[in-house]
Amino acid sequence: MGPVTTHEEPEGQRYGSLLLDEQLCFALYAAQRAVTAAYRPLLDELGLTYPQYLVMLCLWERGETTVKDLAGALRLDYGTVSPLLKRLESAGLLRRERSLRDERSVSVALTGRGEQLRDRAAAVPTTLAAATGLDGPEVARLRAELWELTAHAAKAAGR
Repeated sequence: MGPVTTHEEPEGQRYGSLLLDEQLCFALYAAQRAVTAAYRPLLDELGLTYPQYLVMLCLWERGETTVKDLAGALRLDYGTVSPLLKRLESAGLLRRERSLRDERSVSVALTGRGEQLRDRAAAVPTTLAAATGLDGPEVARLRAELWELTAHAAKAAGR
């Protein structure tokens, strides 16, 4: 569903509009919700929620890592990552262990079952990309623009 209004703003008011459909944040929010909803049936087949899928993607890519590094990669705080890991551990997909060298550090590693799930998940990115109606170069361009936007917004927020 696209924006309700399609009128052009006068040049001087380009960024000052208070119309909902002209807000960048709202367009991003609506897109994020729509994309996450498109993932849902694919992830339901894997027994994962979207945040759990992100954790698994990170572990499939990096292998064993620490909770701290995982949280950093996902751009989430420890308090958000910890319950995700607990649920994935209960499902038998990963294991957590305290470091013997530094008991404050907790390592996270996939179990055999977590590794096997990777094969079943392999079709998810292609299926979702097809659902967007975008081709490969369009997806790459949009992703690059979103990462650039993320970097600028994070800088403005002091992160």
